[in-house]
Amino acid sequence: MRHAVRRRRPGRIMVAAIAIVAAGAIAIAIVVAAALPRRPPPDGPLRLPLPTTPQSYLGVYADGVPASYTGVRSFSKAAGVKPDIIMYYSGWYEPFQTRLAAVAASSGAVPLIQIDPAGISLAAIAAGQYDAYLSAYAEAVRAYRHPVVLSFGHEMNGSWYPWGYRHTSPGTFVAAWRHIVKVFRALGARNVTWLWTVNVINDTPDGRIPRPAAWWPGSSYVNWVGIDGYYLKPNWAFVPLFGPTIAAVRELTRDPILIAETGAVPAAGQSGKIADLFAGIRTYGLLGFVWFDSTNPLNHEDYHLDTPAAIAAFRQGAEQTYKRPAS
Repeated sequence: MRHAVRRRRPGRIMVAAIAIVAAGAIAIAIVVAAALPRRPPPDGPLRLPLPTTPQSYLGVYADGVPASYTGVRSFSKAAGVKPDIIMYYSGWYEPFQTRLAAVAASSGAVPLIQIDPAGISLAAIAAGQYDAYLSAYAEAVRAYRHPVVLSFGHEMNGSWYPWGYRHTSPGTFVAAWRHIVKVFRALGARNVTWLWTVNVINDTPDGRIPRPAAWWPGSSYVNWVGIDGYYLKPNWAFVPLFGPTIAAVRELTRDPILIAETGAVPAAGQSGKIADLFAGIRTYGLLGFVWFDSTNPLNHEDYHLDTPAAIAAFRQGAEQTYKRPAS
């Protein structure tokens, strides 16, 4: 069964943002170039700062984040549940959004940052050429002193991003991922949960999306696995949409799985897909999911919870499924 996926998501490729902040990044490099310790970092297992109880997390990407928290509040009011993961996308050179993270923490939520290296050589990252930026980011995350979920180069097994399939070799991606984790570890940023995010491996009009094994960094460098996938047609369901990718991930690791980005268009029967999504989380014992409560400006796919039926399905699914993680 073919499962076409969106070629782009809003907020992902931030070339303009890179150009704007490049000058600031140079200043950062001058200030913190000597910050990284010279000794080799340890390669032992990472400490898990967040609980991993199944059905614990219900997250959102909302309009306006990270600049504004208004969209998150609107989603919370409509959905009848306070999200405990707030996701946003961050271009390379962008700093850790401390203000948003603080607001999230005050609401009992954890920030999830998808760091996307648009226009950046992953080989250069692996070689340490961006250690000044990474060190500054790691220091800011450590100083935050609350849990943070970090992902890098999401959906790398798809071909639509420059760091992904057919553009950057899996080996280069793995080397860059491991180097980033080592920089954070060496600087004591142990409040990070590392989320390795792949795309569903089902067919697309351009061919089958590869299984993610070639991009796997190893268990010492990953805490959670994220899977991205969307309901775009009425006959799509959780098991054929996400099941093959879950099985492929389970061949690599027993790490907890989060559906890191998902939604359902109204034309697919949004209320029914929401119920199916919650049922899938329960069936597979996953951590939960992050709902993309926004509109894709490239093709105008709308995932907002803006109908009474969709809102009712979301509230009912959350009540049946959602469990707060133990403190």
